[in-house]
Amino acid sequence: MPEAFASAVIPVPVTRVWRAVRDFGGLAAWQPAVTSCVLTSSDAPDRVGCVRTLSMSDGETVVESLLALDDHALSLTYGIVSSPYPVQSYRATMRVAPVTATDETFIYWSVAFDCDRADTDELTETFRTGIFTAGLRGLADHCYTP
Repeated sequence: MPEAFASAVIPVPVTRVWRAVRDFGGLAAWQPAVTSCVLTSSDAPDRVGCVRTLSMSDGETVVESLLALDDHALSLTYGIVSSPYPVQSYRATMRVAPVTATDETFIYWSVAFDCDRADTDELTETFRTGIFTAGLRGLADHCYTP
C-alpha cells in the first residue's frame, strides 16, 4: 500500500492551527488546490461521517468523508468517496502537536492508498507535493498573523 506524507512547523500556537484543520468544511480557506468546499447541507463540519465536495483548481471534483476527529489527540482522518485519482482505500490523516519550547505547531499530513503499481510514483508525488506540501504552506499562511 503506497504512502505519502508532508510535515511542517507553523509559527503559531497549536490551538489556532487545530481550529483551522478540524473545520472539515473550511479547506478552501487555506488549501490552494481547492477553490470551494461545500458540506452536505445537513452536515456539521465536525461530525464524523460528514461529507464535503471539493471543487479543485484544475476543474475536477473530489468528494471526501470525515472518518475520525479526535480533539484530545488533535487528529483528523478522512477518506475519498469519489475523485479523478485512480485510487482505492484512500485514508489520510492530519495530526498537529505543540512545539512547547517555542509555542509553535508541528503538523504531519499522511495518506495510505491502493492503486495500480504503474500509478504509484506519480500519485505519491502528487499527494506529497501538489496537495500536502502546498496545503501546509497555505495553512501556515492562513494561520500566521504577524
